[in-house]
Amino acid sequence: MIVASFGNFLVWLVWVTAAFTCLASGIAVVSFRNPFFSALALIGNLASLAVLYLLVSAEFVAAAQVLVYAGAVMVMFLFVIAYFGEKAEVRAPRERPTWLEVAAVLAGGAILVEVIVVIGLKAGGRLSQSEEITGSFGSPAEIGRLFLTDHLLAFEITSVVLLVAAVGGVILGSHSRAGALERSGRGAGE
Repeated sequence: MIVASFGNFLVWLVWVTAAFTCLASGIAVVSFRNPFFSALALIGNLASLAVLYLLVSAEFVAAAQVLVYAGAVMVMFLFVIAYFGEKAEVRAPRERPTWLEVAAVLAGGAILVEVIVVIGLKAGGRLSQSEEITGSFGSPAEIGRLFLTDHLLAFEITSVVLLVAAVGGVILGSHSRAGALERSGRGAGE
């Protein structure tokens, strides 16, 4: 009995720590002025999300979270940040926020309230009860089945959006390189 209650306490402790870390690192991502520190905070956010996935027995999703996002994608972000370095334009801080910044904060707050209301309405009294978790929960086969049946349209739309983002990044990168070559050619010829 004591061992079981200690186990529950430990799970709650890990959950609270991971949730707090997730929130704190998410706030740090958008509040740091240095993009390198923001990227490092995003790695912390993705790692704490992986811990939360482990707590709900989604081991495959947790491993994919760490390998794909915290690993490969963040290494790419860090290379881009290191490549651009000090070339990025830094604006001087303003005394008063612009109307776009105020609108963004209000829209974010409205979305947060909406998410809380929807979770409260959908969950009802079910949050106090534990759900039955099957052995296939979070397995690659179950995730693949859900992606290719129930969530096929969202999966395909996400694939197209990522493809467009990759093509856009290549086009923007080629334009910036062409502009840099043009500027360096003009400087050498003058």
